[in-house]
Amino acid sequence: MTEIEVKIKVGSAAEARQKLLALGAKVERERTLEENTLYDFPPGVLAAKRRALRLRTAGRKAFLTFKGAPQKSRSFKVRDEFETEVRNAGQAREILRGLGLKAAFAYRKHRTSFRRGRLKVCLDETPVGTYLELEGERHEITKFARALGFRRADFITLDYVQMIKAAAETAPPEKG
Repeated sequence: MTEIEVKIKVGSAAEARQKLLALGAKVERERTLEENTLYDFPPGVLAAKRRALRLRTAGRKAFLTFKGAPQKSRSFKVRDEFETEVRNAGQAREILRGLGLKAAFAYRKHRTSFRRGRLKVCLDETPVGTYLELEGERHEITKFARALGFRRADFITLDYVQMIKAAAETAPPEKG
């Protein structure tokens, strides 16, 4: 399945939530802590091809997701994505390790999920800021972003891993 999405940085989760509800978005899942771990074959075989294999836990649920390399697009992040729910995250980790994969990167975020028609909207509180993630068809994303007061120039096509790593590289060194 092809995923089309953008992220938009917002200042306040509470204000963003109010705007989403005012524009008719319905809450699908209230604020939940998600733990995301990316797995890769040493020495970064998947990352070198711009692919990702992620195990995400959210509450009592767990999902295994493969993301293909991003396709060319100026304003949108477009890539193949295949996801399935797994019953036992611990066993999934053991399977991944058994196949020779290693945990390559992990991060946590709080996510509130909304839906407006066919558009999926997530309000993500991450270590590098608060973002809206809009996923759907290009015209639906653009139209809803405009209704929220944003333009294409506000669209971010980086993923959270890229943003977290970039922030770590530019952070001043800790004094110790």
